[in-house]
Amino acid sequence: MGKFLLDFERPLEELQNQLDELKRTRASQKEDIAQEIAGLEAQLQELRREVYSRLTPWQRIQIARHPERPAALDYVHRITSHFTELHGDRLYRDDPAIVAGLAYVGQRPIALIAEQKGRTTKDKVARNFGMPHPEGYRKALRVAKLAEKFSLPLLCLIDTAGAYPGVGAEERGQAWAIAESLREFSHLRTRIIVVNLGEGGSGGALAIGLGDRLYMLENAWYSVIAPEGCASILFGDASQAPDAARSLRLTAADVLALGIGDGIVPEPVGGAHRDPESAAWQVSRQVQRALEELEAMPIEAVVAERLRRIREIGVFVAGSNRTPQVESSRKG
Repeated sequence: MGKFLLDFERPLEELQNQLDELKRTRASQKEDIAQEIAGLEAQLQELRREVYSRLTPWQRIQIARHPERPAALDYVHRITSHFTELHGDRLYRDDPAIVAGLAYVGQRPIALIAEQKGRTTKDKVARNFGMPHPEGYRKALRVAKLAEKFSLPLLCLIDTAGAYPGVGAEERGQAWAIAESLREFSHLRTRIIVVNLGEGGSGGALAIGLGDRLYMLENAWYSVIAPEGCASILFGDASQAPDAARSLRLTAADVLALGIGDGIVPEPVGGAHRDPESAAWQVSRQVQRALEELEAMPIEAVVAERLRRIREIGVFVAGSNRTPQVESSRKG
């Protein structure tokens, strides 16, 4: 089951332990218990399917925050080649929470921007747990401008709880940096594909999230505020975050149903950390499809369509019954 278990996964662990014990018994004894093992395996598979098919929004958030979940650089190394990282915003310093540079997806050269949380404790601290400072967004915008200059499609990978709210970040113009990024991305004359890998917290995610296509992994979330913050403000109690999560409509299915997202990238059963290779393959497949689709359009049409999409966010049509669809295909 992995090193870290979520509360709702404990029944699965108990059944897995029983199965492991049976297998050890078979190895040490002559008694044939193959049929019993097969029955338990079928029971485990059915329980796993049941548990992960009825996840609540809060449980999906827990999966999105799973400590073993692949981080942005895990995807970069799996779906791109010849990645060359670019550093610094040419004004203050380099922000490790934002990784940016040039790479190839298949045979296509691209520019890439990603929010990186870190893996080890030391790395997480160094990368500020994926919460960018204003210099991080200015670095991202610098690379986005390079993409425009050299007509490179831009791939943005979102995974942040939010922009860093510290005093230093505010003193250096956090709000201005995000606002400037929103303005520039909305008119950028290149094709922009955005993939939400896990957490999509507020302006911290939106700053690099204005694109021509927005895809979310199945257990990712996207919201103006984290459920804990929402619960603290509305209910005065952060422990009511599960209730807030339901009200915020922040899951991938919700974002798609609201007409903000363009597709849901399926994850292995149990989450991307169960099979990172398969999850990366699905992301790569979706990105390449989107690139082919956007490259068939003149850049003027791409930018015009992007502006239309942005203006329509928050506009509701009476009687709309758009139903979210999760792509069912999986690797293999």
